[in-house]
Amino acid sequence: MKHLATRILNQARRLERPLADALFALLLLALVVSAGWLVARHDRYWDWTAAASNSLTPESLAILQRLDGPLRATVFAAPDSPVAQAIERLLTRYAQHLSAFAVEYLDPQLFPERARAADVSLVGQILLEYRGRRETLKEVSERAIGAAIARLIETRKPWIAVVEGHGERAITGQGGTDLGRFGRELTDQGFLARSLDLATVPDVPDNTRLLILSLPNIPLFPGEIDALIRYLNRGGNLLWLLDPGPLNGLEPLVDELGLTILPGMVVDAAAAKLKIETPTVAVIADYPDDPLATGLSAPALLPGSLAFEPQIAPGWTLASYLATGKESWNETGRTTGQIDRDTIVGEQPGPLPVLMALTRTLPAADPDETGATDREQRVLVVGDGDFLSNAQLGAQGNRALGMALLRWLSGGESLLELPPLPTAAEPLTLDDRRRMLIGLGALLLLPGLFLTAGLAIRWLRWRGQ
Repeated sequence: MKHLATRILNQARRLERPLADALFALLLLALVVSAGWLVARHDRYWDWTAAASNSLTPESLAILQRLDGPLRATVFAAPDSPVAQAIERLLTRYAQHLSAFAVEYLDPQLFPERARAADVSLVGQILLEYRGRRETLKEVSERAIGAAIARLIETRKPWIAVVEGHGERAITGQGGTDLGRFGRELTDQGFLARSLDLATVPDVPDNTRLLILSLPNIPLFPGEIDALIRYLNRGGNLLWLLDPGPLNGLEPLVDELGLTILPGMVVDAAAAKLKIETPTVAVIADYPDDPLATGLSAPALLPGSLAFEPQIAPGWTLASYLATGKESWNETGRTTGQIDRDTIVGEQPGPLPVLMALTRTLPAADPDETGATDREQRVLVVGDGDFLSNAQLGAQGNRALGMALLRWLSGGESLLELPPLPTAAEPLTLDDRRRMLIGLGALLLLPGLFLTAGLAIRWLRWRGQ
């Protein structure tokens, strides 16, 4: 009996190592399977990138919160193609925050009818559908998707008329002085921005939410200025972008609003602090604490701006104004070389108003209607139109100022803040000393550490024998 027990014990000892190895293999396999199961069903995400480039921006999240129904995306690309995989990585961010979000991948070569119905012309375009409305994206980016969702949410699109026909800044123009980029911003916000030629249309349409007027190069006809005055008298909101030069028939509009335009052009020494070489750039850096300037902090740049006296016509209220700093004045002479303020010719020191916000209260259209209340008419007059131009919209805080003006003219309605344009990551710049340290570390320090560790382990094993 004792001999049998000894044999069993010896046999168990011989099987001890194989059993341990088998148990280790089973535990490792279970760990791998469990990890795979968790990865496939994870509901937690951590984005450790410096710019949070793998997460949706707060602007996108705010847009998604306005959705109250299912959103569907159809990606016109082969499911296993690199284009589809790249788009899937982007759309996954939306799926993390939307429970009712369906994505379908279609190869446009296999489903040409559906591609034509969706107005798809390029592989990788996305069709978004929400509550019976649809829109096909021309580009794939977080900003483009956010803008498209914002437009799908809006059931009514307010109409913005932009006066053209006499050499004004074109809302769809691509020139440096045109307003094409600002027009795309309006479209992204859900507005319908359309040009309006008052030489062919006798009156500003009644459904116009806002009229944008820039300085014409050719004088307006008397009937056109009369149409503008009628639009004001019936309570229309106006954004008037002035510039130095002749008014070309807009003098009655100046009188209607009671504006006093200072002679000359604003020069501002504060521009030099922003590394701007020309002095004829008016800088708005100090914003008042009022609804007009809500959320503004970055300085706005107005190249070649007029300035105003802070006074207006009776019946209007100067609700607010934005002004330059103390280092500015209205220069009436040359703006090159050494220039100084000349008090004799009426050059006034800053701060100088370069943007005037006017309001007046109008009675309700039908006072007998139940719940009818008086409404407020809003007019913005800016001494410069370049800050909204294609060439200047992206400078400093110009875009933010343009959106703030649009928000104020819309009666304080909240505009959707769209995701910012993607920016390139900052390059890693190393000086000669750091590059030398990294090179020495890779060539000498790390190999030396590994060699020392290996020799130490070898020596310890030799001592243990």
